[in-house]
Amino acid sequence: MNNKSCPISLVSIDSNIARINAFYTGMLVLAFSLTLQVPILYFLILDFSTRLFYKREYSFLFILSSATKDILKLKSVKVDAAPKRLANYFGLIFAILITLTALLELTSIMYILVIVLLICVFLEVVFNYCLGCEIYHLYKRFLS
Repeated sequence: MNNKSCPISLVSIDSNIARINAFYTGMLVLAFSLTLQVPILYFLILDFSTRLFYKREYSFLFILSSATKDILKLKSVKVDAAPKRLANYFGLIFAILITLTALLELTSIMYILVIVLLICVFLEVVFNYCLGCEIYHLYKRFLS
């Protein structure tokens, strides 16, 4: 994410954990696209839902990402949580849509959604560019 963090919310999160989490999400989406095992998507939906609607501390991918950050000895980089939260909603929506298109055997649409999600993950992991966060900032600017 480009550090456009005027204090939109009083909550901050560690950007490195979010990037590692995006990496693991991308690996699971890639594993799904190679195996077409829908339970992988069920897991992603459950994990996104846990982070968004309950407590992120109970999310398996959050726990794994936090442990990975500690193992790699990465420093914390605090960023505003609100844009990242919106990006997680987008991830949940994509996981649901990919699941539905897979179950309905709409293969072409499913792979288009997978590619879009993997591009977003790639931008976050490699370039620290959160497309969902950019949409959030545009939305906030539009409301102002």
